[in-house]
Amino acid sequence: MQLTGSQVIIECLKEQGVDTVFGYPGGAILNVYDELYLHKDEIHHVLTSHEQGASHAADGYARSTGKVGVCMATSGPGATNLVTGIATAYMDSVPMVAITCNVTVPLLGKDSFQEVDISGITLPITKHNFIVKDIKDLAPTIRRAFAIAQKGRPGPVLVDIPKDITSPNVFVEYEKEEIASPNKECVPLKDEDVNAAISMIKEAKKPFIFVGGGAVISEANEVLKEFVKLVDAPVCDTLMGKGAFDGTDEYYTGMLGMHGTKASNLGVSECDLLIAIGVRFSDRVIGNAKKFAHQAKILQIDIDPAEINKNIPANASIIGDVKQVLEALNQRLEPLSHTAWLSHVEEYKEKFPLTYPEEGLSGPYVIKKIYEMTHGDAIMVTEVGQHQMWAAQYYKYKNPRTLLTSGGLGTMGYGLGAAIGAQTANPDKQVINIAGDGCFRMNMNEIATASREKLPLIEVIINNHVLGMVRQWQTLFYNHHYSATVLDDGVDFVKLAEAMGAEARRVTTREEFEDAFSEALICKKPFVIDCIINADDKVWPMVAPGAPINEAFDEEDYNAQHA
Repeated sequence: MQLTGSQVIIECLKEQGVDTVFGYPGGAILNVYDELYLHKDEIHHVLTSHEQGASHAADGYARSTGKVGVCMATSGPGATNLVTGIATAYMDSVPMVAITCNVTVPLLGKDSFQEVDISGITLPITKHNFIVKDIKDLAPTIRRAFAIAQKGRPGPVLVDIPKDITSPNVFVEYEKEEIASPNKECVPLKDEDVNAAISMIKEAKKPFIFVGGGAVISEANEVLKEFVKLVDAPVCDTLMGKGAFDGTDEYYTGMLGMHGTKASNLGVSECDLLIAIGVRFSDRVIGNAKKFAHQAKILQIDIDPAEINKNIPANASIIGDVKQVLEALNQRLEPLSHTAWLSHVEEYKEKFPLTYPEEGLSGPYVIKKIYEMTHGDAIMVTEVGQHQMWAAQYYKYKNPRTLLTSGGLGTMGYGLGAAIGAQTANPDKQVINIAGDGCFRMNMNEIATASREKLPLIEVIINNHVLGMVRQWQTLFYNHHYSATVLDDGVDFVKLAEAMGAEARRVTTREEFEDAFSEALICKKPFVIDCIINADDKVWPMVAPGAPINEAFDEEDYNAQHA
């Protein structure tokens, strides 16, 4: 049948099973929005307050479901406002398709009004991107974009479409295609790699399992649990790996790295085999690379060959989808026993528990209380900073896709948009965004979006009136030079939230927080809780930049060193 370009775009979205798009209209994309209006009963459009909010919402939708998130923007500044969200998705391997429209083909490259080379701008931060200059290429390009976003290691894809390709006067023959389930297109596992891994695992006396975001993306939690029991080894994770392994399990030792637990950091530093599953060995995890797990052989499992030997040399590796690799290993492994090693690591867990002030309102207390009052069943979203680390440390993630956070790019302003995407995709789940006051300032206009959409998400602001993590570094490493980090300017977040249609409370005590959060849990609209805490509360433990992870120090260590 003959369709216009705009009709082709909508039909292709329907082919892919897209039920929600996040975006903001403008002149170049008006034809698409006009067609979207005619299909509003099939595809729900969420109008965000800013295009960056749309990209983060598409990201949150994707992370919480595993499906492709879709965002739209017009040309020029509309398209460039998506860039931070696209880069965030790229760094964390999130499947996303961003559709932008541009000036007409004859005006490309002529500095036309609201023209920008968005495909050129986003080339380094997408898996692939396209500019469609012929309507005949439109449907194949959109289908290919969705396929690329999902295959192998997922990531964002951008499709830029000049306005004349979407004209109501230009037609093309369109035939609907049935889209099969995405094929990860993994290379077949090599028997010699699997056999080498089995030998390393059997020979190890002190193995440690290190789990990253690849295990979440692969949905490998069940086979991972079986693998852990077969190997009989302690387990730590990255920020992105939260929930791939049950955080309440006795094998679990906590997060690894700069703000990881001492049990994990010391255990990994002493192990003789580190089994790295879907991790990229970020600098925030490994600390001093030359001294990282220096007594251990490294077995690395990853779908992306580029990750092998990139940051840490591996003694052996298996390239493949994490779930498929673990299934293959589980079939060949006999149950092992490492009782003495597990007991040693357990002693570290008992000796070095996470601690926080026994009295008063604090970030860790707020997170622990949220965990208790949601029974660990919420979808937690965070911004970036101290509150992000507390959310990683003190909420026990039992399932994958329950912590949504910007790991690789560290994007302040990510959380509220992502929470909108997650709540839209999961209307029956409680979605909670944990923000710092600095982060909230960057995206608080999206409270108006949540109110318009009647989303019952909860926004918890850990408000210390400073840029907390930067201040922590300034205190520890910059001689208390608090340059441009004090935010005590009298902005009233409660009034702002109420003005945008949300319920809001300010709390200064534990009792007030519990009362406010109880009220928020039964509220049918967005609820903002402004939690006032001390400006000098810190995230403990910590590894100094450039130091090995086994030199993690806590508040007691720091005070002893500076007595």
